[in-house]
Amino acid sequence: MTESGTPSRTKRAAGVAIVGTGIALPEKVLTNDDLAKIVDTNDEWITQRTGIKTRRIVEGDTTVRDLAREALSAALDDAKLPASQLDLVILATITPEMVCPNTAARVVAELGADPAGAMDLSAACSGFVYALNVASSLIETGMYQTIGVVGAETLSKIVDYKDRRTCILFGDGAGAAVLTATDDPTRGCLHQTMHSNGNLWGALYVPEQ
Repeated sequence: MTESGTPSRTKRAAGVAIVGTGIALPEKVLTNDDLAKIVDTNDEWITQRTGIKTRRIVEGDTTVRDLAREALSAALDDAKLPASQLDLVILATITPEMVCPNTAARVVAELGADPAGAMDLSAACSGFVYALNVASSLIETGMYQTIGVVGAETLSKIVDYKDRRTCILFGDGAGAAVLTATDDPTRGCLHQTMHSNGNLWGALYVPEQ
């Protein structure tokens, strides 16, 4: 038992399983033809270079928190687990609602997962993979039992729609997975490695707002 009277978890190596997944997408669809009306581009040019035909865009007061909460709720439903069983939520995003508190903490509160831990993780396009690696590692150590991992962005709020090099690439949405410990330590991530090259920061960046 811990000093607070709650049961303490046994710290032992564990396997990891993805037991549920979920997504959240805004209703508004922005097509390549729509973009051609606001920037010098066309459907053929975009499709040939990216394969992208449409992207989803949030409207009104919808925030990254709304998308993250909806995606994680769907993942919990898929896993047939209550939010109260979450030990931690990791939200990968570069478009958080605010600097403090972190968006993950509000997602935890709105799902009724208190007092689960919560953190935002900023790693841009690789954010969900980074979050998945962190969650998997924490479970493998035996420190955590069940972790919600979410990748969510509202990039339409920061994209420059005058820049045809970048505005064609990004949209809004969220995806989530619920990871749990298993009794089979051979299950889990077969291999992970994370690298970076900060020397290329100028290729794609978001200046301080």
